[in-house]
Amino acid sequence: MRRTALAALCLVAVTGAGLTGCQSGGDTASAGSQPASEQAKDPKNSKDSKDTKDTKEPFAGLSGGEITERALAATTGAPSLRFTGEIPDEESGGTLRLDLALDKKGDCAGTLGLGDEGEVELIKTGGTLYAKYDEAFLRAQSEGEPQADVDAVVEMMAGTWTKMAATGADAEDIAGFCDLDEVLGDAGDGSSDATRGKATTLDGTPALTLTEQDGKDRYTFYVATEGEPYLLRLESTSAADPGTITFTDFGKPVPAGKPEGEILDLDALG
Repeated sequence: MRRTALAALCLVAVTGAGLTGCQSGGDTASAGSQPASEQAKDPKNSKDSKDTKDTKEPFAGLSGGEITERALAATTGAPSLRFTGEIPDEESGGTLRLDLALDKKGDCAGTLGLGDEGEVELIKTGGTLYAKYDEAFLRAQSEGEPQADVDAVVEMMAGTWTKMAATGADAEDIAGFCDLDEVLGDAGDGSSDATRGKATTLDGTPALTLTEQDGKDRYTFYVATEGEPYLLRLESTSAADPGTITFTDFGKPVPAGKPEGEILDLDALG
């Protein structure tokens, strides 16, 4: 897996659009405003009539930029989350498919795939990275090697859990996908010129849409309007880096236990 794909995840979908988090030097909330979670607790914000409740505007009084800043502050502050979606891989020209749950301890569990070139199932817990590759993935990654060597690797590894030190040279790139702070990268710095859109529902969660443009590139993102103002989805229609990432499972434990059954120790094989 290439680090360019990891950069596309946060830099293209988030910071590449200018959709970055809290400005340095102060609170993201404007004077006299409260975070959405605090508004819900404030008795002054309770509504006595159904009509008033139904017509309440999400993030009333806040600009698109202020909402974006709050959303990225909440998202980067989450102890864990899951992201799924597809983003371009610049080196191969293909599409990287991701479905990973990860936390700030560096644990993760999920799958990575590249176009039609197979898939790898990952678990990282502590300092150990476990990976289970399918045959298509192993053959694609071994392109150009002698056929006999490729066949031997496939016979030994396909469908079998392997393990290696997460800090090793062979594991470093993949292990980088398991570092939540690295994945979210610079999403906590800067400001946003996003424009407010319509209220909607995304997978059952009330949300507000916001858009931002950078030249011909257009970015749409969805922010939860109930509870913490998490980012729920990022969509990029950039010609160079199109893609969609969905964020879920904020704060939930990552299922990163040691796999059962046979495990091939790649470090021991050298």
